Amino acid sequence: MPILNPPSSILNAREYTSHVSRALPAPVQIYLDRTKQTSARVVPLTGDASDRRYFRVIPRQGRSFVLAVNAAPFDYGSLPFVNVAELFAAMPVPVPTILGEAADHGVLALSDLGDVTMQAHVGAAPSAEHAALYRQAVGFIETMQRRGRELASPKYVPYGIAFDVEKLTWEMDFFIKHFLEAFRGVEFAPGDRDALRAELGALVATLAAEPRVLCHRDYHSRNLMLAHGQLWIIDFQDARMGPDTYDLVSLLRDSYVDISEEDVDELLAYFLALAGRSAEGPDFRRRFDEMALQRNIKALGTFGYQTTAKSNTVYIQYIPRTLRYARAQLHKYERFAPLRDLLARYVEEFR
Repeated sequence: MPILNPPSSILNAREYTSHVSRALPAPVQIYLDRTKQTSARVVPLTGDASDRRYFRVIPRQGRSFVLAVNAAPFDYGSLPFVNVAELFAAMPVPVPTILGEAADHGVLALSDLGDVTMQAHVGAAPSAEHAALYRQAVGFIETMQRRGRELASPKYVPYGIAFDVEKLTWEMDFFIKHFLEAFRGVEFAPGDRDALRAELGALVATLAAEPRVLCHRDYHSRNLMLAHGQLWIIDFQDARMGPDTYDLVSLLRDSYVDISEEDVDELLAYFLALAGRSAEGPDFRRRFDEMALQRNIKALGTFGYQTTAKSNTVYIQYIPRTLRYARAQLHKYERFAPLRDLLARYVEEFR
């Protein structure tokens, strides 16, 4: 759930215009008018890297809820968020409830999960509580994979899309364009760009060939909320099929949180035990590391894009940790030596 702005931004819906230089966005006002909640207070929330905007609505009576305002109208029945929410609720794993909609104005009303992300909570939590939350999060991954197999149906969007060669290659090219060239100002020597694409392509081919399971796609500490004494999963609309290591990598090689190698080992062993696959430990760790390298490189591309194309500098602070994670994988396996050498020519942190 997006994060609460300062308390001064809490306004009565009808008073919003007189207190700030811009009116309450029309889609929000329309939803409030339709649901006869014009006396509610409205709290603009800090959004994510998408083009959606979020507002907390606090009625005079009843519980608060959140309006997710999309950039354009949508068809409710075919909206991926709605489709995946139905799938996840059937498993079940905890996701926000859809309370209403004004699809013709791009609005979804969702249950309010508060403001505490797992990222925010673990920094202040005792180590025992920290460990328990991560075990709970890993347990949800096992549920999504197991129940995802049992519930597989073409009526659910994620079963028709995957981390295939095309998608993974696009992400690697995005990294080259937006992190190396745009953010770091790299100018490749003749042949190096093509050589880099070839090495990244070999990694992509390995990952795309793996058996696929249901993946959340962005299963990290900013997309897990702590509310009502447990974790909740958000931002799941891009779920798709992919390697069984993908969501574990998103969680345990998270650009937003430091996680020790000891904790990674323990949590991977916990996942394999839940799945009845403990004998796979060494091979699973190798596959985890390969997926981590791709995922961290992809994240660098996203951070570069947000900084240079969107003028959103908040993600710069997460680049050093992501570079460290990627460097660790590059230096751990000899098969990555050619890729490591190419990247090290242009990114000092990979040397």
